Amino acid sequence: MDTDTILKAAALIILATAVNIPLGYRRQSYPKFSFGWYFYVHISIPAIVYFRIKTGLGWGFIPFSITSAVIGQVIGGRMHRKRNKVEKAD
Repeated sequence: MDTDTILKAAALIILATAVNIPLGYRRQSYPKFSFGWYFYVHISIPAIVYFRIKTGLGWGFIPFSITSAVIGQVIGGRMHRKRNKVEKAD
């Protein structure tokens, strides 16, 4: 694997993670499996696919982009929960 491919793969992973952090944050505001929840989970997919195709990365990089997108969603969701803690009433 050459340096150019490594840089493109790193850019894809960073892009997928960075795009999904704010989407994961917003997703946390919606009930699980509602339209808004599905929207924020899936809206980044066309951009990630477009970037992968335009950079010439093959099918073998799809698992890396999916994994990094999920990581971004998890980070965003945790940020939302941390910033919007609900106080328990006794």
